Amino acid sequence: MQPKSCALIGAPVQSGASQPGCLMGPDAYRTAGLGAVLEGLGHSVRDLGDVTTEKSGVDAHPNPAVHDLDETSAWIKALQTSAHAAAQDDTFPIFMGGDHSLAAGSIAGVAQAAADAEQPLFVLWLDAHPDIHTLDSTESGNLHGTPIAYLTGQSGFAPYFPPLPKPIDPQNICMIGLRSVDGYEREALQKSGIDAVDMRAIDEFGIAAPLRAFLERVAAANGRLHVSLDVDFLDPSIAPAVGTTVPGGATFREAHLVMEMLHDSGLATSLDLVELNPFLDERGRTAKLMVDLTASLFGRKIFDRMTRSFQ
Repeated sequence: MQPKSCALIGAPVQSGASQPGCLMGPDAYRTAGLGAVLEGLGHSVRDLGDVTTEKSGVDAHPNPAVHDLDETSAWIKALQTSAHAAAQDDTFPIFMGGDHSLAAGSIAGVAQAAADAEQPLFVLWLDAHPDIHTLDSTESGNLHGTPIAYLTGQSGFAPYFPPLPKPIDPQNICMIGLRSVDGYEREALQKSGIDAVDMRAIDEFGIAAPLRAFLERVAAANGRLHVSLDVDFLDPSIAPAVGTTVPGGATFREAHLVMEMLHDSGLATSLDLVELNPFLDERGRTAKLMVDLTASLFGRKIFDRMTRSFQ
């Protein structure tokens, strides 16, 4: 990967989740030194501050479980605009969240920019959950469980979410790390054509093979690649600062290997860092790990890592 011009974009969204705290995520990444780490690796960094919103004015949804719809819709609209503007002129936008509902805006915006450049957008979804519920199907009402359904153009989101500029082809999505999938989501995934790799498959065959195959497809299509990294992709023993902990996640080395392979491929063009809840963290350890993983994506090598003291 050549030196990048990185744009840090704060998305203090917590309306899509059930537990407060994600709005502190962007500042936690700044405190953990994300910008300085990227600059130390030879990249230029501009912190564009936090995205702000206005009320969207959408009506309540017939599904009574859905909550904070107006606020979440406003975030999606604002992030679409910010993402589309940032993903220009070889800029690498990094969206610091915030719950995973922000991806409905960030990915929609970078997909529009990819379409402007006549390139397909591919999405690597690193998450314990597929987030493929619709507004009608969600039982929890937590809208961080809906971005993939929205981004792939499934019905029922109009007029509640903003119009989708460019739907993502489900065959351009690879999910790695799944281990919490309900019955509706399982059926939706089977119908979708999405490449879904659960932790059982990783246990049996490793994490490198499915990722390598996906990256080969991105390269063959001359595509852009958005990486959406959820804290709960990681095992909670190493990343406790998330409101949706699911045991059995990616290990420290598995996660770094994914990022190192992404760096080696040179294909990644944008990144989400989502679901960090500093209120649940232990002395900033999860924020630091997410920054370290981002550093691996941007070129930090194994030999460059310092030994940490146990304090």
